[in-house]
Amino acid sequence: MNKQSNTYTIIYAVVLVLIVGVVLSVVYQALRPQQEENIANDKKRQILAAALITPSEGETISELYEQHIKASFIVNSKGERIDDGIDPFSVKVDQEVKKPADDRLLPVYECSTDAGTKYIVPVYGAGLWGPIWGYIALDSNGETIYGAYFAHQGETPGLGAEIEKPAFSTQFEGKDIFNASGDFQSVKVVKNGQEPSEGAYVHAISGGTITSQGVQKMLQNSLEPYTAYFKSLENKEKTN
Repeated sequence: MNKQSNTYTIIYAVVLVLIVGVVLSVVYQALRPQQEENIANDKKRQILAAALITPSEGETISELYEQHIKASFIVNSKGERIDDGIDPFSVKVDQEVKKPADDRLLPVYECSTDAGTKYIVPVYGAGLWGPIWGYIALDSNGETIYGAYFAHQGETPGLGAEIEKPAFSTQFEGKDIFNASGDFQSVKVVKNGQEPSEGAYVHAISGGTITSQGVQKMLQNSLEPYTAYFKSLENKEKTN
C-alpha cells in the first residue's frame, strides 16, 4: 500500500485510535478497584470527621471506621428502620434530598466515641457555584450537635470555600436543633449583628453570604425529615 496515500493515512489513524482506546480501557479497568476504594475511604473520613475523629500516625481510615462505626442503617420520615437490604453507605444523598420527605431513604451511622455514642447523618445542598455537602453528628439525645463536617465542589477560595474550615464547622458544636417547645428548628447561619433573639445560630462566612445561606437551607432540608428518628433517640435517652 502506498504510504503516501490518503487511504493509508486514514487506516493508520483508525488503527492507532483503536489501540489507544483498548490500552486506556484496560488501564481504567485495572485502576477502577483502587479508585473506588479511595472514594469509599474519603467518604469514611468525612463521616468520622463529623464525630471529631481523625486518624493518628499509622492508623488507616478503613481501620478507624471499622473501630468506631458500630452500625449503619436507613430510617424513614416516621423514624422507622427500613430493612430492605440497601446498604446505607451506597445511598445517593444528592438524589434523596430532591424527593418529598416521606419518600426519602435516610442513612444513619452509629458511632462510638470517647464521649459516648453519636449518631451521624448526611446533609446535601447547593452553594454559590455548585453542590455542598457534609455530615452532622448528634449526641445520643438526638438533639444536640456534637460535631459537623462540610465540603464543597467549587466555592470561592477565601470566601464560600471557608465552610470546610474548622473555624466555621466548630461553631455548630453544642447547638440544639429543637426549640423550647420541642419542635424541630435547624441552626441558623447569620451575619454578625443579625443574631436572632431565640434559636441556635452560627455566624456566616464573611463575604460568603450565598454559600452560608446554602448551608442553612441544606441543614433545614436534610435534617428535618429525621425529626421523628431524633425524637425517638430523645425518648430512648429519657428511659435509660
